[in-house]
Amino acid sequence: MRFNSLVLEEQRHLKWRALDPLENLLMILCGIAITGFSVVVLTDVILRAIGHPWFLAQEATMTFFLYGIFFGVAAATRRNDHLYLAVLAESMTGGSRLFFEIFNRAVVLGVALCMIYFGYLNFLDGFKSLRMPSMTPIATLYVAIPICGVLVTIFTIEQMVNGWRHGFVGRKGAPPHVSIGSDAL
Repeated sequence: MRFNSLVLEEQRHLKWRALDPLENLLMILCGIAITGFSVVVLTDVILRAIGHPWFLAQEATMTFFLYGIFFGVAAATRRNDHLYLAVLAESMTGGSRLFFEIFNRAVVLGVALCMIYFGYLNFLDGFKSLRMPSMTPIATLYVAIPICGVLVTIFTIEQMVNGWRHGFVGRKGAPPHVSIGSDAL
């Protein structure tokens, strides 16, 4: 099955094609989460206005919102859309650029590893509390944290390895898998 890539050609040198389907899936899940959140809120407002409140609406809204955030963080990490001090690093060249790019991603990697560890502890602890009125364990929400941490870890390592091998500087219209900025090594 062939997936249309969402990766910009300027960033292709930092990405492994094998992870493109995962990025596509995350983008779809983000769309589902924001759509679900919007539909549930609108439906809740309409039902309250006509005198028939929907008691599970708050839980559903919170679930869509939380999963949307954590799927979005993972997708944004792959897309290099946030979490980095990009402006500072982009103004540099050579060894300083390489150092700051690796340093920025090392900080993100540290945060991701904390999300995995502490998110897993919260997930386990979440079986002690129940969500009302559905009576499902709150762990169903907390599980998104370590999952996000794993995805951010994978995407950060992907960029660190490829940036180290190919350089972090991309050119517009650069063909995939061409060594770009190898002088920074």
